[in-house]
Amino acid sequence: MKFFDEARIEVMAGDGGNGVASFRREKFIPFGGPDGGDGGKGGSIYAIADRNLNTLIDFRYTRMFRADRGENGRGSDCYGKGGGDLELRMPVGTVVSDYETGELIADLDKDGKRVLIAQGGKGGLGNLHFKSSTNRAPRQCTPGEEGVRRMLKLELKVLADVGLLGLPNAGKSTFIRAVSAARPKVADYPFTTLHPNLGVVRVDHDRSFVIADVPGLIEGAAEGAGLGHRFLRHLQRTRVLLHLVDIAPFDPDADPVRDALAITNELRKYDEQLYTKPRWLIINKIDLVPEEEREARIAALIEGYGGVDKHFVISGLTGDGCKALTFAVMEHIEKHRAEFGDVVVEHDTRPPEPKAPVADEDDDGEDDHEIDDSEE
Repeated sequence: MKFFDEARIEVMAGDGGNGVASFRREKFIPFGGPDGGDGGKGGSIYAIADRNLNTLIDFRYTRMFRADRGENGRGSDCYGKGGGDLELRMPVGTVVSDYETGELIADLDKDGKRVLIAQGGKGGLGNLHFKSSTNRAPRQCTPGEEGVRRMLKLELKVLADVGLLGLPNAGKSTFIRAVSAARPKVADYPFTTLHPNLGVVRVDHDRSFVIADVPGLIEGAAEGAGLGHRFLRHLQRTRVLLHLVDIAPFDPDADPVRDALAITNELRKYDEQLYTKPRWLIINKIDLVPEEEREARIAALIEGYGGVDKHFVISGLTGDGCKALTFAVMEHIEKHRAEFGDVVVEHDTRPPEPKAPVADEDDDGEDDHEIDDSEE
């Protein structure tokens, strides 16, 4: 199945039915009076969060959604039938906004959340409503109101407790493979990860958290370099960011401190709130540094990086330090839940096994990333 985290759709709520002007006509009742009924209301469109979905692929090929129109009124005081409402099921974490104005319409952050995104039109009034002592044979009736029609932008922000941040080839995918059952692609060239990957980290039998790996950032992402800021929105719902820094880059001219500060600068350009989110420095690939040089290089990196909440030294390849890091993250998440009373979201513990992503472009010019999210 394909993974799509953006979509643009058009929704058209149903129009209300028209009211009718009618008069009662029965034998021996020559002046029966008005009996025109009202039109039925048009169907509305609702967005519902469904935890059984994890992609917006349903909105890639079907992009127009129309609710039923209300029936017109009839004589003999018969009101028209209301149009049926239309429910659009979307993954938990989907943000619905107006495509033209950017107005936020719905944030489907909880399973089962139901939000009205297009109101159906009201039914018109029949002449039954216009009778009075001075107007005993009214011929007035009103048409039904039009339903709301709008273009919507759908953005999926994955629900994860922890987000991984860093340059391409910083070891993010290797780390998520080491601490969870997720199996993202790992290779010795940049931009191996082209789509978000989720992994469930089990610290104990009933203690676990979800970690998200997004494609690496590079300097100039705000101007569109690399994959730009396209996937950073998937980190906005996390409770803590883990900034992985490669302490032993292959390029001899590379400076880990300079590269790490460039990433934080790009983070700040994208979103100030994301920049101020709790962020831990994770010094990775320590197994590639000779033991006699480790202490000095770690100290230099921490000093150059500046103020940081916590720092850990790990090796994603060998697993050194990963266990201590996962326990510290679990304690931080549990403390956050206790302080803010967060509801623990039930996560599917079966990790996806992605295939090599293939970028394609549909007719509206939006890039999509294709992966296989079949679960083991």
